Amino acid sequence: MAGRINDDDVKAVRDAVPIDAVVSEYLQLRNAGGGNLKGLCPFHDEKSPSFQVSPSKGLYHCFGCQAGGDTLDFIMKIDHLSFSEAVERLAGQAGITLRYEEGGYTAGTSGRGERIRLVEAHKAAAQFYVDQLGGAEAEIARRFLAERGFDQAAAGHFGVGYSPAGWDHLTRFLRGRGFSDKELILSGLAQDSRSGKPIDRFRGRLMWPIRDISGEVVGFGARKLREDDNGPKYLNTPETPIYKKSQVLYGIDLAKKEIARTSRAVVVEGYTDVMACHLAGVTTAIATCGTAFGGEHIKILRRLLMDNATAEVIFTFDGDAAGQKAALRAFEDDQKFAAETSIAITPGGMDPCDLRLAQGDAAVSGLVESRTPLFEFALRHIVSRHNLENPAGRAAALDEAAPVVAGIKNIAIQHESAVQLAGMLGIRDEQFVVKRVAQQARWARERGQQPDRRQPARRQEQAPAAAPAAVRPSGPALNLRSPAHRTERELLKLALQRPALVSPAFDAYGADEFTAPPYAEVRRAIQDAGGAAQGTEDYLARVREAAPNDTVRALVTELAVEAIHAKTVDEVYAGVQLVQVRLRAVDRRVHEIQGQLARLGPQAPPEQHAAIQQELWVLQQYGQRLRNRGAEGL
Repeated sequence: MAGRINDDDVKAVRDAVPIDAVVSEYLQLRNAGGGNLKGLCPFHDEKSPSFQVSPSKGLYHCFGCQAGGDTLDFIMKIDHLSFSEAVERLAGQAGITLRYEEGGYTAGTSGRGERIRLVEAHKAAAQFYVDQLGGAEAEIARRFLAERGFDQAAAGHFGVGYSPAGWDHLTRFLRGRGFSDKELILSGLAQDSRSGKPIDRFRGRLMWPIRDISGEVVGFGARKLREDDNGPKYLNTPETPIYKKSQVLYGIDLAKKEIARTSRAVVVEGYTDVMACHLAGVTTAIATCGTAFGGEHIKILRRLLMDNATAEVIFTFDGDAAGQKAALRAFEDDQKFAAETSIAITPGGMDPCDLRLAQGDAAVSGLVESRTPLFEFALRHIVSRHNLENPAGRAAALDEAAPVVAGIKNIAIQHESAVQLAGMLGIRDEQFVVKRVAQQARWARERGQQPDRRQPARRQEQAPAAAPAAVRPSGPALNLRSPAHRTERELLKLALQRPALVSPAFDAYGADEFTAPPYAEVRRAIQDAGGAAQGTEDYLARVREAAPNDTVRALVTELAVEAIHAKTVDEVYAGVQLVQVRLRAVDRRVHEIQGQLARLGPQAPPEQHAAIQQELWVLQQYGQRLRNRGAEGL
């Protein structure tokens, strides 16, 4: 086993890779003010961004689910890595050679984390397949690509390769690279044979590497090329520790920056469709990998699109019955997007790849631009199922279609669509339909939810559901409505974010001056880390390490990232917070002493009574000085 990673190397890794660069590989970040960035949290489902990143401090924190930490914590959580795996991942990106306390300058393969090893195996396999594409055996694969309009440069751009037809070419190659049979089976690159020895899973096929959003190869999609291949037309990597088909989108690594920039994503149905779209200039195209587009895919896109009001997701489907069914299935998830959804129906049953071959790049980009709102497509489908020649048919169609229109987020579009629905149904009284839709939307708001598009419009009003429970205030045992807690929170934020403004006075404050127990724990952590006066570049890391448990550590991160509530953060503002916290502590002590004197009564020994009176007088004088002179009185 490789030993513990050298502490200096861990620090070098933390310093070398900016946290915003790492996080932006997984979600779109925008300016949040105060030097911070914000985005949709990747760790819980949300529509408004509560996830903040502080590049200057190297920390992130979500004010919705309370997840937080530094760059290594983020990588560990989002990719399910151990600490050493996260360090090794970032060290590889930064070109840092890690030293291990036991075992010299390189880690033995037995000490590498499972995920790291599986990713390395896929990376090596991807290059192996690319190298094979140029060989004589792969002529059938090159011809397949050429017939679909993809030259060598296109294949290289997408990393397309070829798996040899033999039983164990890749297996033997990866064994030579130091990978064990157990790792090859676990990765899905090999499978057990009847003889008990591993053989290649993919043989004689055209290979597409499937990358996660960070660009790492986690699986493959393989296309059958020969008639004597008895397997399925497309064969994908099975579920593995690093490959979950419901959580990956083909092409997302290439499309993510353009999706974030343009606030648009185009969802197509296959690998060649993604290639065709990108080569035609539609560089926001992505596809699922052997599964229907679902909730986990939506979460990935929403983090890239964020809460932009103009964001749009465009689905492309064939015009046949299967394509229409897929479109309607996508429409069921429409409300899970913080974006408008549209559909582009390919002409003549052609997919984007066929369309590019037949009519050129312009036809592909034109297909996307000719999109129709998905709700309009769904409305026409609903209406087409009813007999509009009689009143009963029109009423039934309205009952089914009204919740669909009521669910449209944009009120102006909702109104226009209600008018459009009246036209589709042949109902002359447009306002009747408009009012019916508005009624559905109002009922839904009262219930605190979107209209149920699967149920016909109800005809009798129901009682509204109970209001949702109040959101828990940030942190345990905290009352953010309390003036004392708010001031203590501001002072701790200053001590963590701007320690020079509160030093050296802050370091003289005791933990008992903070009335909220969690804040007292943070104060102790700062003290154990050497105090605010020692606010050097690794100050926050030392405070987080000094925290007694994960709860306090999370609160330290939260306070280090949360914006300070002042237009101008200067010595004057810092002094006000210092004085208020100290003054409240003095007033509490004065109240305690007055109570103690009352309990002693006149029968108390004179010496004891005099000592208590002296302490009371000193505190009262100190309190008055703070009120009169402010921070100068500290």
